Amino acid sequence: METNYIIILDYSVGEVIRIKLTKEQIEESKKYDDFEEYLSTLEEEYDFRLSNCLWMYTENYQERSYGF
Repeated sequence: METNYIIILDYSVGEVIRIKLTKEQIEESKKYDDFEEYLSTLEEEYDFRLSNCLWMYTENYQERSYGF
């Protein structure tokens, strides 16, 4: 599975962060044995702290919302 998207739930502020990785970011992520190590390199750029988050990565992105 290709990692194209990262979805982060920052529970310290109640925020969902959706990141579509660029081709360069995808290639960079492949250099890491542990994907969470790669995520830690994105903390400052996207303003989140892994210690306050849950995350997942996916090849395709879909979203459903109810009551908005």
